[in-house]
Amino acid sequence: MAGFVEAIIFNSRWLVAPFLLGLVIGLAALVLKFLVKLFDFVVQIPRTDPAEVMVGILTLIDLTLVASLIVIVICSIYHDLVAHTDPARHPEWPGGLTKIGFSDLKQKLFGSIAAIAAVNVLEWFMDIERQADNTKLAWVVGILLAFAVSMLIIAIADRLSQGNDSAARSKVPRQK
Repeated sequence: MAGFVEAIIFNSRWLVAPFLLGLVIGLAALVLKFLVKLFDFVVQIPRTDPAEVMVGILTLIDLTLVASLIVIVICSIYHDLVAHTDPARHPEWPGGLTKIGFSDLKQKLFGSIAAIAAVNVLEWFMDIERQADNTKLAWVVGILLAFAVSMLIIAIADRLSQGNDSAARSKVPRQK
């Protein structure tokens, strides 16, 4: 009976697969949105000033960072939770997508979110004449700082836990 329950619990990891497929569909929708934004951007370049061109580029960067974040989440969760992928069988796959542990995923997520927030702050500053609401700008900068501080705290906590893990392993006597 215990083996049966264990098999159900262990195989329940496959219930995550539909979520990952949903993220793939979301990524495809983001590609379409990117292409529409890119088309609008290219069409409007001749009649826009340089500041608006930079805002348009920052918007494209923002969408690219979100797409990268989605790919990292999909590959990492699939590799870590659903089915282990063997990089030796797929040498053409980027190592950054097949060797991401939970700690690395947290750092990449917070790093990507902080970068996305930073791009949004840059968009605000580039378009400050039209978006001169000081309260909203303060919130945007505050959120960026919160992400940056959170990322720093998580990096420090991961570094400390890695040090504690290696110290604990060195104290465990080896069996012969």
